[in-house]
Amino acid sequence: MSLLPLPEPFDFELSTGRFRAFGTDLANRLENGVLHRAIGGREVRIRAASGGVDVTPLDDLTRPGVLKLLGAEFELEPFYRWAVERQPVIEELTVKLTGFRPPLQPDPFEALVTSITAQQVSLFSAVAIRNRLIQRFGTQVGHAWAFPTRHRIAAAAEAELVQVGFTRRKAEYAVGLARSDLDLGELAGLEDDEVRARITALRGLGPWTAEWFLARHLARPHAWPSGDLALRKAADVLFGVEVASLGPLLAPFQNLSAHYMLTGTLVP
Repeated sequence: MSLLPLPEPFDFELSTGRFRAFGTDLANRLENGVLHRAIGGREVRIRAASGGVDVTPLDDLTRPGVLKLLGAEFELEPFYRWAVERQPVIEELTVKLTGFRPPLQPDPFEALVTSITAQQVSLFSAVAIRNRLIQRFGTQVGHAWAFPTRHRIAAAAEAELVQVGFTRRKAEYAVGLARSDLDLGELAGLEDDEVRARITALRGLGPWTAEWFLARHLARPHAWPSGDLALRKAADVLFGVEVASLGPLLAPFQNLSAHYMLTGTLVP
């Protein structure tokens, strides 16, 4: 094991809670305090440690993937200071969830297909469908599974995705994405509105999917998935307002605010 420092504050249990909240996530398998993730064809094991996490193996290939996965891109201290000064409701959440770093999806194709599985179903159902997709088209690497590659899904028949739980339309969306000429790697260098435009130009990928891509893959600070049902409920319960009107009030930390609002509803 080798220590990988992470920006403070960081709470491993809070930050990885999403990987067990809705059932076992085969691509991010959390067992007995160890997070297993396939990176570059190898199983990477991640454990809590003082000052960061212990990672096996840790090298130039696995380091960026682990940092991305554990939300190292987020700057929590400015967010916490802003909450203290401007948003007492969010401040309460930051006290309750101190050290929570929202996990990010390292791979853009995985991020978009994951959103497709979650369209209009519960997250428990989405995780179950995603796991069956992974087992059918992915590769097992130790305790974890590598998410199916874009090439593998592009070669699949839509009926094969239906067999693992996709609706006919969702199967069309996922295969269509895989076969499209959208350069997913290029999206990281574009402004938010251009990312939204390119994603929503594809059939079945709407504003909700684009916004979660900005939030959970690119870690863009202003991402605000106002179409998310759970976020709508959180906005009503916590603020007593409609979610679309709340977004501008949380600038420039909409993304972190959304994650803290959603996680705050899951943690006692």
